[in-house]
Amino acid sequence: MLARIRSALAGTGGGAGAGAGRGAGSADDLGEPVERSYLMRDERATEVRVAQFVEMVGEYRAGVRVVEETEIAEIAATACADRRFTRLLVPAGFPEAWRPAGPELLGDSVDLETLASVDGVITTCALAIAPTGTIVLDGGPGQGRRALSLIPDYHLCIVRDEQILGSVPEAVRSLREAVAGGRALTFISGPSATSDIELQRVEGVHGPRNLEVLVVGR
Repeated sequence: MLARIRSALAGTGGGAGAGAGRGAGSADDLGEPVERSYLMRDERATEVRVAQFVEMVGEYRAGVRVVEETEIAEIAATACADRRFTRLLVPAGFPEAWRPAGPELLGDSVDLETLASVDGVITTCALAIAPTGTIVLDGGPGQGRRALSLIPDYHLCIVRDEQILGSVPEAVRSLREAVAGGRALTFISGPSATSDIELQRVEGVHGPRNLEVLVVGR
């Protein structure tokens, strides 16, 4: 099965030749056509994808709003003040102009003991997926190592509108470089939540209980 998958991917040039719209068929290792009738790229306008992403993120009980880039630092500072945060993690590569005033800002090289005691973390992201309301982190600039977005109880994530893609296949193709580089991927769809056999919702088991998303409009 894995050999057939590898062969199918090779038949599309690793995804680069898929083009827009719906994918065409290609041959597998047995010379049989592989039909790709699913949507490979979403050609909808940016504002349409943003609206869908905002709606889906809200369905997950996360806070989300579209803001101007010049508002980020002030909004982040207000969020920290409202929650009486005193220490906030800010990964390397996070834009200086977005850093909030007020709490002590710690770098991403903190040890696990410090990481477990901070109030929250603010990060950028690699991309976002509109129809699923998912944010993806790949350890790039402003994102830090994986533990930073999993251990603190509060996560404020900044998403640029052009980073919001309209389909899962398109997002997966965009992450190929990160995977090839051995970087860990973190897919975030709302605050951490799970249910036991009695359907009792428990939050904060696998990550932060509180997620807020700022979508930076143009």
